[in-house]
Amino acid sequence: MKLRRRAFLAAPLALAAPARAQTWPSRPIRLVVPIAAGGALDITARMLGERLQPILGATVVVENRAGAGGNIGAQHVAQSPADGHTIMLAAANTLAANKFLYGARMPIEPLRDLGPVTRVSTGTILMVVNASRPWRSFQELIAFARANPGRVTMGSSGTGTTSHLFIERVKRAAGVDITHVPYRGGGPAIQDLVAGNIDMMFDVMPALMPHVREGRFRALAVGAAQRVTYVPGIENIPGMDELLPGQGIDAQAWYAVTSPAGLPRPILDRLHAALVQVVRAPEFGERLSPLGFQPVADATPEAFLEFWRGQEAVWRQLVEISGATAE
Repeated sequence: MKLRRRAFLAAPLALAAPARAQTWPSRPIRLVVPIAAGGALDITARMLGERLQPILGATVVVENRAGAGGNIGAQHVAQSPADGHTIMLAAANTLAANKFLYGARMPIEPLRDLGPVTRVSTGTILMVVNASRPWRSFQELIAFARANPGRVTMGSSGTGTTSHLFIERVKRAAGVDITHVPYRGGGPAIQDLVAGNIDMMFDVMPALMPHVREGRFRALAVGAAQRVTYVPGIENIPGMDELLPGQGIDAQAWYAVTSPAGLPRPILDRLHAALVQVVRAPEFGERLSPLGFQPVADATPEAFLEFWRGQEAVWRQLVEISGATAE
C-alpha cells in the first residue's frame, strides 16, 4: 500500500512541469533591452517581439533598462522570477566582456546568474562619420587624428560596449588619440552624430545603415577583417586587414536571448523553439541583412552555452589589448 501511495503522489509531480509549460505564458512577456531605445539592439528586440507574439499567444513588451554597459538591465533580469515572463536580449559585451571591464564592481556573474536560450543575430561593426565632416577615407581621418590629438570625438553606446572596445583597439593599432564619448545606448549617440555634436561612431550596423543610405553618415571602414559584400551600399568599404594589416582586427558582434537562471525546462524549450522559428523565417533574415546583421540560431540552449563560454576568452583578450576599463 505504501508503494502504491508513493506512486500515486508522484504522479502530480511528474505532470507539473508539462502543465507549467502549457499554461505559460499567462501574462505579457517582458523583453528587457539593457540599453536605451533607438540603437541596433533595441531595433532587433522589437523585430523579435513583434514576431514572437503570434507564436506564443501573448503580448511581448520591450522594456529598456539602460546603464553601466548593460549591467543594470542584466542584474534586473537575473533577479527576476525564473518563470519565462522576463527575458533579455543582450549584446556580447554585456554577456561576455563586462565582467573583465568591471571586475569587483560587476553586480552579477552572467554565466551563473543568467540562463542561455539562443543567439539571434551576428555581424560586424561599421565606422561612420557625420557626412558634413571633410574625411573621405579612413586614411584621411587617421591622418587628421594624428596631426590633431584628441580633436576627433567618437560616440559609443556605452563604456565597454562593442563600439568602445573596438575603437580603443583601432586607436592603439593606428597610433592615434581619439576622444571617446560614451552614451547610455546607441540611440542617443546616433542622435548626437546626426546633429554634428560628435564626429564619428564605430558601432553595429543595423542602426547606422539607414543613415548611411540617406546621406547623413559616410562609411569609412568595416570592423571585420574582410569587406562585407552582403550589405548593399558598403560592398566597397575596406576591412581591417586592408587598413591596418598585420594587426589581426576582426570585429564580430552577436546578440542573444537569455533568461533568469533556472528557467523550467519545458518553458525553456518552448521559448527556444519560438525564437528559432522567428530567426529562421526568411522574412527575418531579409530584414536583417540590409542592416548589416545575419540571423543565427543555436540548435539548443546548451549549444549556445558552449559558444558563450568560449567567447569569454575572446572578449577578455579584447578588453586587455584595448586597455579599456569601466569608468
